[in-house]
Amino acid sequence: MVQRSFSFANMKYLLVGTLFGIVFVKAEIISWFRIQEMFRLQSFHMYGVIGSAVLIGMVSVWLIKKFKVKTLSGEPIFIQPKQFNKGQIYGGVLFGFGWALTGACPGPLFAQIGNGATVIVVTLLSAIAGTWFYGLIREKLPH
Repeated sequence: MVQRSFSFANMKYLLVGTLFGIVFVKAEIISWFRIQEMFRLQSFHMYGVIGSAVLIGMVSVWLIKKFKVKTLSGEPIFIQPKQFNKGQIYGGVLFGFGWALTGACPGPLFAQIGNGATVIVVTLLSAIAGTWFYGLIREKLPH
């Protein structure tokens, strides 16, 4: 087993993660109230944030493919084609229900906890348990 320790080379990830969390807090993306507004169709705020992220992602992938962008170490970036699976629909619906009930999705969980919403630890532990359970039964699920 390879044992890894924290190094200053990894500080960049901690810094980027911290900045990402601050942006989430300031943009109110972690706000339970904003998330509830979205699911009640009362506000465009979260739809605008999500739509912007999807648009930026689409343009970024298009640019990566068009200009054959490479990683910082010079390796080519290859994006594997995805195949549709009806399990994605069931998983998306389950994810949406969980998001609506808890007011949290996996992206901002740590930002919510860091912002003082410590009850979100229950959501974090539930997400970890759900991921573990999925890994346990994945091979038994229909394909």
